[in-house]
Amino acid sequence: MALTPLARARRRVPRTVALVGIDGSGKTTQAHRLADELAAEGLPASYRRNAGGRRWFGRLAGALGRRDADDLLGRRLMLVVESLLRWLAILRTLLRRSITGEIAIMDRYAVCQYASLRAHGARPAAERRARLAYRLFPRPDVTFLLAVDPEVAFDRIEVRGYDHEELSFLYAASAAYRSLPEYADFVVVDANGTPDEVAAAIRARLPVPRPARALPPGTEPTRVAAPVARPVAAPARPVAPTADVVVPAAGVMASPVASWPRLAAVLVGSRTLILAFGSLLAGVTALGYQLLESF
Repeated sequence: MALTPLARARRRVPRTVALVGIDGSGKTTQAHRLADELAAEGLPASYRRNAGGRRWFGRLAGALGRRDADDLLGRRLMLVVESLLRWLAILRTLLRRSITGEIAIMDRYAVCQYASLRAHGARPAAERRARLAYRLFPRPDVTFLLAVDPEVAFDRIEVRGYDHEELSFLYAASAAYRSLPEYADFVVVDANGTPDEVAAAIRARLPVPRPARALPPGTEPTRVAAPVARPVAAPARPVAPTADVVVPAAGVMASPVASWPRLAAVLVGSRTLILAFGSLLAGVTALGYQLLESF
């Protein structure tokens, strides 16, 4: 019987946790809280934001007297820029995770771009090209979809006050997430409650073991004395006659055979860098092709 994504993740500690959902669902708040909670428990968790720049361009549009980012750059060009910036942000996050070995708590992931393309009415070919570019990235170990009513999300956006979304678009974005083929792998969390309620629901379904409880004050752990091992005399081995071993003097270069492991490690590292650069070039080329197709 096939295992659910959560059951598969429970077999090991996840290294990549993504929080996705429509604007106003609480992704940023909950990703920060989850990363801080895991770090407080002694786990190497860090918050990582994979934004596409739409909010920044929206603020720039407002400063220039435009309605929003789409009005500033045009709908198609804004989708291309958003796809490229999010692709680069995810690449940076995954490279950093591979170096530090941290648990990356990701605020948005590739599926957010697919949902954005659908919600903004992009052509199917645009999503196919985006998926071609994003297929370089592995799926997160766990993806939480923060499901929130569009009316609740709309009220939250209005309260925070630094941006605006149309209620009709929030409905379209919510439907876009549910229509994705990845939806079956999402761990859906009701995000209509308070931040504490949502955080508790996420933590309860995250397959990361909690630390052991501390002992009450004044209580010492029970110690069991280890058995004392008695030395056992090793049987004498016959020494085979061998030729004299010549030890190289100081300053004399050792045999080239001794340096082979180091050379192999350098070659493996070079191969990794070449593959990473090739993947980066392929992704940028695919997104550049999407840019040309938009005109």
